[in-house]
Amino acid sequence: MQHIPIYQVDAFTDTLFHGNPAAVCLLEAWLPTPVLQQIAAENYLPETAFFIPTNKAGHYDLRWFTPEIEMDLCGHATMAAAHVLFYHLGWDMHSITFHTQSGPLNVTKNNDILTLDFPSRPPEEAILPPVILKGIDVYPLSVYKARDYILVYQSEDIIRNMVPNQAIINQVNLDPGGIIVTAKGNEVDFVSRYFTPQASIFEDPVTGSSHCSLIPFWSKQLGKKEMVALQVSPRTGKLYCQDAGDRVLIGGTCKTYLEGKIFVP
Repeated sequence: MQHIPIYQVDAFTDTLFHGNPAAVCLLEAWLPTPVLQQIAAENYLPETAFFIPTNKAGHYDLRWFTPEIEMDLCGHATMAAAHVLFYHLGWDMHSITFHTQSGPLNVTKNNDILTLDFPSRPPEEAILPPVILKGIDVYPLSVYKARDYILVYQSEDIIRNMVPNQAIINQVNLDPGGIIVTAKGNEVDFVSRYFTPQASIFEDPVTGSSHCSLIPFWSKQLGKKEMVALQVSPRTGKLYCQDAGDRVLIGGTCKTYLEGKIFVP
């Protein structure tokens, strides 16, 4: 029986029960992928992050799993993993590098703000599948796509009040992508929400990876390199954003909810 340390962290928030919860598991070596998937399913959180140390200090191999699939990129669980290293496992330098399917990802610490250095994924204009429009039931001003579809709307109130029809949207398979709805913010630069067809957790509370496309999009629209964003899900999360060319910087804070062990045969 293996005893694996586990932490549950709320990312992109300074208040418990807000932001996006992620489980973080430190492994000595990789377990078989089906076992990692079973652990993520058992946790039943938007993401579970697994990481192992490399032979270089401050460098770790990192993978992310939803309850159903392994993801190619995840922001909040990366931030949660860095939070565990900085605040629970004694890493006292200012940066950490994770090696992932999406290449090396750096996380830096400045006071309480952790900043992700992620690849930019600028979206291009796209045609929205009719079934998504039927499920969202609010016609967008414009539609774009990178990994995710991006539906742009006139106001923050439209985003907050939107009630998509999950049964209709679940007819679409976008793995590993999703549907972003976004608009200019009332008190921040822009707001968004994120929906994932066919996923057990239909609305992701705060989605770092979606901002790989939202940041270059809104930077161009607003003529700004530095922006503040809110993901206005029921849990809500704040993101400090910067367009850095072929990279995006995504900052936020975290709160630890749980620390313990899991037991795996």
